[in-house]
Amino acid sequence: MLIKRLLKLIKNHSCFLFGPRGVGKSTLARHLFDETRAITFNLLKVEIRERFLKKPDELSEIVKALPDSISHVVIDEIQKVPNLLDVIHDLIESTDKHFIMTGSSSRKLKKGGANLLAGRAFVNNLYPFSFFEVEEQFDLEEALNWGLMPKMFEYPDVEIKKQYLQTYAHTYLKEEIWEEHFVKDLEPFRRFLEVAAQMNGKIINYANIARDVGIDEKTVKSYYIILEDTLIGFFLEGFEHSFRKRLSTKPKFYFFDMGVARALARILSLPLQASTPAYGEAFEHFIILECIKLRDASHSEYRFSYLKTKDDAEIDLVVERPGQSVLFVEIKSSTHVTREQLSSFIHLTRDFGECEAICLCDDPLEKLIDHVRVIPWKEGLKRYFLNV
Repeated sequence: MLIKRLLKLIKNHSCFLFGPRGVGKSTLARHLFDETRAITFNLLKVEIRERFLKKPDELSEIVKALPDSISHVVIDEIQKVPNLLDVIHDLIESTDKHFIMTGSSSRKLKKGGANLLAGRAFVNNLYPFSFFEVEEQFDLEEALNWGLMPKMFEYPDVEIKKQYLQTYAHTYLKEEIWEEHFVKDLEPFRRFLEVAAQMNGKIINYANIARDVGIDEKTVKSYYIILEDTLIGFFLEGFEHSFRKRLSTKPKFYFFDMGVARALARILSLPLQASTPAYGEAFEHFIILECIKLRDASHSEYRFSYLKTKDDAEIDLVVERPGQSVLFVEIKSSTHVTREQLSSFIHLTRDFGECEAICLCDDPLEKLIDHVRVIPWKEGLKRYFLNV
């Protein structure tokens, strides 16, 4: 059964569709633009890739020969042949065809002239499933343990899920990192990946990671940039504001999927237990990913960060909303949120001044504690982030 995605592509305009391998980019493109209206070139296929690497201009000859019934040209994994962007740029200007370009890495595109398409191709980001896409099949503990990659909904067996995620991690190393020559020596990067996954959602200490992996800080920073460029994760920067308390400006890093992060950290064999710190961290990871997915699906201009003060008080998510007050979000996996659990959050947000403060949690009952609205996470995500 095809699961309807929240992301809506504008069908009469060219676009990029970025996302990690396996999140359903090709499936979405095939569903929206079937073979009666579209021609597809999959650059993962060696013969097609080699053909266009040798002669990118051949794409122009092929497209200009297409019948009027073909309105879209789908190019999977466009980063494999960046020089095609020059050809596509010209075809967008000179023909009535629309181009759908999927990619699992923006790193090579940055070197290949993607800026030439600025304004001519919209940019869309696709992620693993959101709760709102698989609501009827959703199980929170399953999601926290195994993530929300589409394949997780095809594999009922735990061992198969585990092997898929382990293979995914290996494939990422082999096809995205080693074959593209992003690093000279794969072994330090492999060690870095494990440490970075163990540090998922925590403030990055480059010096500590460098020491643990046995490399220098500059290399650690370059490795994180590779993760970001290959869409394996994203930075969450420290909130910048003329707040009276000194704020941390060091970033956090979150992997794009809970299951993939656990595979890279080599902890898939350790089931998460409710009411433990690890469970709470996984729940926070899940909620932040949901906010990112919903923001990008609706193309909203919300800006996300976190806040940490000099004395270690922290707010999980800060949402800057154009035309509205700042939204502070505390994330709790607790099924019974108390005033004591929110004391620091209450104090910090009261100090800030005009703002809105909420707690997204697994408590089934909505309530107001001081000025903080405590909301069951499903309702909170729907109210504040879905279709904003």
